[in-house]
Amino acid sequence: MSATPLLLPFCCPCSAVIACARPSFDGTTSLAPPRSPSLSSALISPLPAVWPWDMVNAGPLKVSPMGFGTWAWGNKFLWGYENTMDESLQEAFNFAVQKGVNLFDTADSYGTGKLNGQSELLLGRFVEEFPGSEWSQKQIIIASKFAAYPWRITAGQIVEACKASLKRLKMKQLGIGQLHWSTANYAPLQERVLWDGLVAMHKEGLVKAVGVSNYGPKQLLRIYDFLEKKGVPLISAQVQFSLLSMGTNQMTIKSICDNLGITLIAYSPLGLGMLTGKYSYSTLPNGPRSLLFKQIMPGIEPLLQSLGLTSRRRRKTMSQVALNWCLCKGVIPIPGVKNINQVKDNIGALGWRLSTDEISQLEYAAAQSPKSMVQNIFQTK
Repeated sequence: MSATPLLLPFCCPCSAVIACARPSFDGTTSLAPPRSPSLSSALISPLPAVWPWDMVNAGPLKVSPMGFGTWAWGNKFLWGYENTMDESLQEAFNFAVQKGVNLFDTADSYGTGKLNGQSELLLGRFVEEFPGSEWSQKQIIIASKFAAYPWRITAGQIVEACKASLKRLKMKQLGIGQLHWSTANYAPLQERVLWDGLVAMHKEGLVKAVGVSNYGPKQLLRIYDFLEKKGVPLISAQVQFSLLSMGTNQMTIKSICDNLGITLIAYSPLGLGMLTGKYSYSTLPNGPRSLLFKQIMPGIEPLLQSLGLTSRRRRKTMSQVALNWCLCKGVIPIPGVKNINQVKDNIGALGWRLSTDEISQLEYAAAQSPKSMVQNIFQTK
């Protein structure tokens, strides 16, 4: 991100197909991915999408099987944030909590320019003003990430960063305090400082649990061993994980997490929107994302066709199929949301499961697609 390390993955943290011919990116004629059933045609149940027995154990916490990311909240550059969106964001937050979602991911670097920290400020306000039951309010778990800025060179500075986040969030204790990325690739000496800071904030009771983001297999094992010796369990690891990002690195990380009891949190589970079915050659997103979409989308048509086929057969949206694939892989997806319709669409991925054959078909289509998501440059080995 701008002073934010995860602005883009390459810069920083589910019947028959109804297909139509359209110009492809190379000027030839190709089949467009079929449109998914529209959300407006689906009935939204008044019942919770997540029941108490659906909760997932993440160390000492019980979190919903899906959370929501707030990277866009305050980000003008990539997501076109404006203050006028705050009411819509609060409506989305309230609806998500009312439906049983209790995990919200943020970071101290979310928000561009003067809006740095805006995501945490909004979350703090929304939690405080939540109109639902006090019980539901108390179940909300905020996971925030602390940027490995080059000037954060002592454990005390990492602790102060955590305290600053808590002040913006109007909280006394975070659910999960996370390192946003590792400095092992470019400043290995700073890495130990970050780890010491994570231990210190846990010892001071500023966080209930700790986690990491953008840690590769080797570095994940190293910090796990370090924290274990300090008596601090590592409960979560965030990684870019989706049908567009399911390479050897991701699967190795998942295997490590499964073996060590670490909860894997999948960020960008919809590939920044590429897996939603909303975009095509003639309908690209505004802003910098359009450049990435032009680069990748021509090479993922096999995957988009398979997603479309499954979505129509299942009478689900393509987003719901893509998110359900994540759920079936045993990870917690945290798609970003900016309005209540996106929340409604995303929680439609809950309460059902793709079959083994459907999962295999989707993964085969992904493997047959010559393009995949560009990986975050802060992802370590």
